[in-house]
Amino acid sequence: MSISHNDHSSALERLLREFANRPQALRVDDPLLEVLRALQAEQLDRLPLPGHGSTLQRWQVLAHVAACDLGLAKLYEGHTDALAILAECAAGHHAQTGIWGVWAAEPPDARVQIIAREGEEVRLQGRKAWCSGALQIDRALITAWHDNQPQLVAIALDQPTQRINAGNWQAQGMASTASVDIEFDNASGIAIGSPGQYLARPGFWHGGAGIAACWYGAAAALATYLREHCHKPRPDPHACAHLGAVDAALYGARAALRECAAFIDREPGADANLHVRRTRAQVEHAVDQVLHHVGRALGATPFCRNSHFARLSADLPVYLRQSHAERDLAELGQQLAGLPAGAWQL
Repeated sequence: MSISHNDHSSALERLLREFANRPQALRVDDPLLEVLRALQAEQLDRLPLPGHGSTLQRWQVLAHVAACDLGLAKLYEGHTDALAILAECAAGHHAQTGIWGVWAAEPPDARVQIIAREGEEVRLQGRKAWCSGALQIDRALITAWHDNQPQLVAIALDQPTQRINAGNWQAQGMASTASVDIEFDNASGIAIGSPGQYLARPGFWHGGAGIAACWYGAAAALATYLREHCHKPRPDPHACAHLGAVDAALYGARAALRECAAFIDREPGADANLHVRRTRAQVEHAVDQVLHHVGRALGATPFCRNSHFARLSADLPVYLRQSHAERDLAELGQQLAGLPAGAWQL
């Protein structure tokens, strides 16, 4: 059962304020998991499901967590996305206690195969890459392959038939999420939904827009430092110009997120591909503008003397690379080329 927006806001503020301003510590043993478990204990992971009339409220919570800390937001978003996926696939009964993740990256050199299946129980072989939070969380939904189709599989992370390889993780930004590789050797799992359902379901794109809400929340938090800098009796006119550019960028991104959320709630079963691609492109552009203008306006001081600002500034460019940049724009352009004339009329 989800709780009200006001309850979310007050409880989140109480749990996140101290965490956001902790001393700089880009380490896997950061108290990130402690805060994540506290959020779960307060049932603050029970967000409104996308497409059920309160999608914007869901994204507002994601943005709020991201404004605190992007490492936390990465794991929190993955956990809440997993709960939404399980619900959409009529598998909510598998959402046991513990923290979940979603690992669906499919680089050509890392693929997990289903080597045996009996009912919903499967056996897994192969390597999964980009497993964010594998050193911290309890369970995950992963994509595995069977008969040339991706199948969503739920796994527990306490199996001796799984080996974590963290040697490739050298990141500074988003360091605390430790997106490691996992080797599966006849590991067990539970098939969730039907083959191909993970990509075909409407919620796939709904979740992609939720990630953009996290980008937005972090960028808005950085922009707040610039606004506070300009809130002086005699503000620097150059800083004010940067603030104006930041506001214009965030205003457009916020409008895109709100319009996308309204579309998803209005047509929850529709293909949201185009709407989400447009929204992610808009938010990504806005974030780039915020990073550029805030850094130029404030100089080196907050990067070096403010732990919250420094952490967001290091994490956000890395998290933003969940976008595929020009590849995503090319796909968006191909879709737009097929639209009828007048698609951009006001």
